[in-house]
Amino acid sequence: MRCAAYCLSTSFNSSRLTSYLKASYKMTRFREVLHIQVRDQEGDIFFFPFGAIVYWGVEEKTERRIQEEIRPFEQQHLEIIEDEVFDYIYGEHARIEDDEIILPNQDVLTKLAFSHGLAQSVKLGVFEQTIQKTIHLTKELPELLAQQGNIKLSRKDIRRMMGRLFIDRSSINLHQELLDTPEFFWEYSDLESYYSLVAHHLDRERRVSVLNQRLRILQELFDMLAAELNHQHSSRLEWTIIGLIVIEVLLHIVTDIFGYF
Repeated sequence: MRCAAYCLSTSFNSSRLTSYLKASYKMTRFREVLHIQVRDQEGDIFFFPFGAIVYWGVEEKTERRIQEEIRPFEQQHLEIIEDEVFDYIYGEHARIEDDEIILPNQDVLTKLAFSHGLAQSVKLGVFEQTIQKTIHLTKELPELLAQQGNIKLSRKDIRRMMGRLFIDRSSINLHQELLDTPEFFWEYSDLESYYSLVAHHLDRERRVSVLNQRLRILQELFDMLAAELNHQHSSRLEWTIIGLIVIEVLLHIVTDIFGYF
């Protein structure tokens, strides 16, 4: 059977999505996660408030239909959808081998425990895309600064770039808690081993560490642009002061000349 996780948007409008799912499906809430079962299948679907959705035993055409249904409840739909796809079967012990998940039972909470790890992974993938794209767009700036001693950008361009860096950095910092162990496992601690299994298989800790390193690079770029902006501002003030001094000197000279005659 097929298990698929997608990150579709930055977040869902939880209240509106909840109302829609209640009216259209038999819905259950597990803390902030919403769960439904497809009527004509035995599949389980989990909706996470940060824009991720995880399917278990659902046909691909049904996945696409569900995603079209919930599109109005997405906030900031992503151009590139991050995904994780596995096959899964049932067995005696929980484990992940290659791209196959072995579930120890058919309990919905077991699937939810695995789903937390899958949903975090696709959200982390979105963060990784964002940081990589931003670093790629700004990678020439340190080289220009090293070669020329300044950045050949207007104050407006620098402010735009600082705004982009600030948005990306803030967005990820505000959602860093999504990459920690979910509060769900405070109540269901016996299921945390399943979540840890997924987190280990998808290398979550290393990826979070790399993400934090790249955030530090963004901070350095932010600081560099801020310094360049201050330099440009100081240079403009210096030239303005020099201009005023020159004008004042010229006025004194003209006054002295006319005073002499």
